[in-house]
Amino acid sequence: MALPSDRAPLAERVEELLAVGGPLPIVSAGDPVLRSVTEPFDGQLEPALLARFVEALRVTMHAAPGVGVAAPQVGVGLRIAVIEDPAPVSDEVRVARGRVPQPFRVLVNPRYEAVGEERAAFFEGCLSVPGWQAVVARYESVRLTGLDEHGRAVDEVFTGWPARIVQHETDHLDGMLYLDRAELRSLSSNEAMAERWAQPTPDAASAALGFELP
Repeated sequence: MALPSDRAPLAERVEELLAVGGPLPIVSAGDPVLRSVTEPFDGQLEPALLARFVEALRVTMHAAPGVGVAAPQVGVGLRIAVIEDPAPVSDEVRVARGRVPQPFRVLVNPRYEAVGEERAAFFEGCLSVPGWQAVVARYESVRLTGLDEHGRAVDEVFTGWPARIVQHETDHLDGMLYLDRAELRSLSSNEAMAERWAQPTPDAASAALGFELP
């Protein structure tokens, strides 16, 4: 259990962020908060403040726009993230990537473990690394455990693109960026992505840029 003196700085930081109103500023790569293991949530934010913070993360995610935001991405070192994906993609992309809609969810103290050994590789981006994307091989299915914002236990298996989102956001809470797992020869600007690599799979990029897929 965190001591009151431990709680105060984080609560004060959140209050300062929320006082500005609107979407929260996204922290970019190079800030140490993105490379630090977060504190497990243990009541550092009172319920009303936690609810306000969660709502601010939701607003920030929508405004970016993105399909997930972790607390460190707004400068708060707590093990909390939010995800949501309306999956506005074509049927071809949906089938190739396993991208299906995900409702808004809050992940508190999440951890994941692989379900099987199958991996899938696709281009991935990050709000904290704006302007770039790279291919990342991730587990096709993972088991997520943790809590929701009300303290209820979460124990669920995710597959396809939702599993990718869960892994990406949980990695943030362990001080990892997607680039740590990426095939760096695939690194492409958003402009190159739009012009060259908009296909449902990265097969063409693999052949042209000289990297292997799993």
